Amino acid sequence: MRPDSGFLRARLALGWLILGEWRAHPARWLLTAVAIAIGVALGFAVHLVNGSALASFEGALNSVNGAADLQVNARTPLGFDERLYPRLLAARGIADASPVVKLDARAGAVRLTLLGLDAIRAAQVTPSLIGIGASPGDAFAEDALFLSETARRALGVKTGAHVTITANGHAVPLRVAGTLPGVADGQSIAVIDIAVAQWRFGRLGRLDRIDLKRADGADETGLATRLPADAVLGTARSDGSRTDALSRAYRVNLDMLALVALLTGGFLVFSAQSLSVARRLRAFALVRTLGLPRAGIVATVAAEGLVIGLIGASVGLAIGYALAWAALSMLGGDLGAGYFDGGGAHLVFAPWAAAGFFTLGLVAAIGGSVVPARIAARAAPAAALRNTGDMIDPRARISWAPALVLIVCGGVAALLPAVGGLPLFGFAAMALILAGGIAGMPWLARALLAPLARADGRNVPLGLALRHLHGAPGQAATALCGIVASTALMIAMAMMVFSFRGAVDTWLGQVLSADLYLRTEGGALDPQAQAKLARIPGIARIAFSRQIPLSLAADRPPVVLIARPVATGEADPSLVLIAGSTTAQPGAVPVWVSEPAARLYRWQVGDVVALPFHAHFRVSGVWRDYARQQGAIVMRDGDYTRLTGDASRDEAAIMLRPGTRGDTVTAALRAAAPGVAITEPATLRRFALQLFDRSFAVTYLLEAIAILVGLSGVAATMSAQTIARTREFGMLRHIGVSRRQVTAMLASEGALLGGIGGIAGIGLGAVLAQVLIRVINPQSFNWTMATLVPWRTIGCVALALVIAASVTAILAGRRATAIDAVRAVREDW
Repeated sequence: MRPDSGFLRARLALGWLILGEWRAHPARWLLTAVAIAIGVALGFAVHLVNGSALASFEGALNSVNGAADLQVNARTPLGFDERLYPRLLAARGIADASPVVKLDARAGAVRLTLLGLDAIRAAQVTPSLIGIGASPGDAFAEDALFLSETARRALGVKTGAHVTITANGHAVPLRVAGTLPGVADGQSIAVIDIAVAQWRFGRLGRLDRIDLKRADGADETGLATRLPADAVLGTARSDGSRTDALSRAYRVNLDMLALVALLTGGFLVFSAQSLSVARRLRAFALVRTLGLPRAGIVATVAAEGLVIGLIGASVGLAIGYALAWAALSMLGGDLGAGYFDGGGAHLVFAPWAAAGFFTLGLVAAIGGSVVPARIAARAAPAAALRNTGDMIDPRARISWAPALVLIVCGGVAALLPAVGGLPLFGFAAMALILAGGIAGMPWLARALLAPLARADGRNVPLGLALRHLHGAPGQAATALCGIVASTALMIAMAMMVFSFRGAVDTWLGQVLSADLYLRTEGGALDPQAQAKLARIPGIARIAFSRQIPLSLAADRPPVVLIARPVATGEADPSLVLIAGSTTAQPGAVPVWVSEPAARLYRWQVGDVVALPFHAHFRVSGVWRDYARQQGAIVMRDGDYTRLTGDASRDEAAIMLRPGTRGDTVTAALRAAAPGVAITEPATLRRFALQLFDRSFAVTYLLEAIAILVGLSGVAATMSAQTIARTREFGMLRHIGVSRRQVTAMLASEGALLGGIGGIAGIGLGAVLAQVLIRVINPQSFNWTMATLVPWRTIGCVALALVIAASVTAILAGRRATAIDAVRAVREDW
């Protein structure tokens, strides 16, 4: 006989053992592959949607910008003095410059970006924005309008048709003179002559942008120092950073949530493989005695995980691509969150991302298989041949130190600051705390079961169930891994979303204190129109305000500047202050910054802030605002008008006289100012909460998937453990335990495991929720909130876990106890 014949027989026996396991329990292996597929699919789908949305948004930005080398942009919609244009044209390193008027416009129900250009200059700097008409003179005609193909299709017009464009409070009839062939499909852009834009739309002497073409020796730093306070220099890099920052936190959080699903799938693989390894422990010991080395056991089980990963990751990529297509079609590129407006996002395949998520799926499956295999391989063959299936000695003391170390490390990581505006340490803290909770399950299971196991109960099924779980903590912990992981993550997300929604609901009740709210569309109200509205019968008080975007940095999205009548004595009820007061400080123009603005720009009460106006500004207070993630600044309306010369207003809060009907005043307001939108507080509140729910729709979906995966894990685990104990049930039948009592014992075990898993998962989820609420959410979205507990959700989850575990154990027990008692224990003879 050859020397390696024993090793060859061991390999053949091991291959027969593995194939037999797969043939005997195909549903269990399929479930683990599905768990990996779900994680990969969600991660890949979210990544594809995010990447496609950003690519579409950047394409829209490039179309509007015309791909200029540099741009000087106005910090506010009020623009800057056009005398800056000749100074920049003469600057060193500038080959050419093109002045631009940019307005948000509307033609009927179609929204457009209206650009006023000098065709001669634009042809040299941004030729993609030059229109092509029937006549060369159309580019300078007073009524000529050039439309992108998307805008032309949306309006349903042809060349020569007349369209009325409304922008900046002016409605101007124009003639469609041609198209914009250089503008990408999906972008609604209209171009007219710059002189017409300034004259007909009330922008005389003002520009919104200057596109620049660089020459050799261009100095961006020197150019930026020559700009006035109301202009800022933008580059392709700063535009990209601003676009990325707009939704980066939302995208990263969705990516992390998707990876959480993959992590949960990894835990389910670990649970299934642990039970499989425990059930085959004596068989592995047998092939070890035939000559297979210890590494062969690990490699074999890892190969099983590799097959699971290959199947799951491949299916996951296909499902993820389909999910991304469906999400873009139904929810849009921002998944309903409202970050990107205009232009549809087109699905863009990302091969590197596909390779990355495929690899992550393999790692999760292999990692979940190698850990139990290494534990099994360390067991001595002689001892393993007589092992009952639990890989932890029931007499050994279980240490809680590793779990404590992981949880403490997670707590330390949660105290670290954000990295590049992202809560990377916060997510690391969640991973460490979750790992610590899983590592502590054997100790927790024994600690919770010890008092019950010592009790002198007369209920035979319950007593047997308690003693089995207490004596086999490894099996209990393995069964609890998937339950605790999915439950903890689901509870954490549920608590965070519930707390966030409750905070938004409470905040809306505080700030919506008026009877009616008015907002203009396509312009603003001049002082005469404001006075006319204030004289309408039934109005006790009307507070006009102005909201404009304010760019403080070229690489950051603009904050919102709000000019409104701020009370100087008593607290303003519509400003929910969390620091400072509404009382102004002498010696400076007071401003009140929102919590996100204070966090983004590190402002505190009393700080001097630099705004693009000629004045000295000081922070008088910080107020809570859940409506504007990029920040907002409130200024007194009188200070705003004095500094900008802009006396127009675009919003109003209206208080009615007692006994006045709201619908009567609403009709009078619409008659006095056509085109305004008027809503009641209840409508605004309902709309805001609907927007919140739409923004978190993907989160709700991930929560539902976590619940389903967790319950599936409970079912698979209980089924595997029950079927593996057929000989045990046969022995119990031999000593007089009835089949009904065995079934009751299994139901008790399932209920105990579900209860322990629920307790541990809910407790661990509550800890993870604090990381989400107090670390990740403030570092991602710059909002703080109080913790609210969704007791109904928690109760339903706990009950579902107990019922699912009990029912699965009963169903699997019927199959296991259906075998004749003699046949069940025959291999012991």
